[in-house]
Amino acid sequence: QVQLVESGGGLVQPGGSLRLSCAASGSIFSINAMGWYRQAPGKQRELVAAITRGGSTNYADSVKGRFTISRENAKNTVYLQMNSLKPEDTAVYYCNADLFLASNKRNFYWGQGTQVTVSS
Repeated sequence: QVQLVESGGGLVQPGGSLRLSCAASGSIFSINAMGWYRQAPGKQRELVAAITRGGSTNYADSVKGRFTISRENAKNTVYLQMNSLKPEDTAVYYCNADLFLASNKRNFYWGQGTQVTVSS
C-alpha cells in the first residue's frame, strides 16, 4: 500500500558530505512527522532527526550542527543533509513516516534502509 524508498547512501571520507532522500508513495492521504533513524552493527536503532509537517525539527545531540533534515510536502519526500561526517556516523539509515492512508487509517512505515559508510 505504501512504500518508502531511500537513496543517497554510500562511502565517504571523514569530513565529507552526503544527502539522503526518502520518497513515500502509495495510498497516502497525508503525512505527519517524517524522520531518519540509524542502526550501527551491534547497536540499537536510534533517532537521528525528525521533522513535522509544519517544519519543526528535532535532532540527536550527536548530529546537531552537522545534519539538516528537510521535507517537500508536495512530493512526500524527506531529506537528510549530512556534513562533517565522522566514522561513528557509519550505519544503515532508515526513513520513517507517520501518515494517514486514504482510508483514514493511521500507520507508521519504514524504508528498506541505505548504508552510509564513513572511512578513509
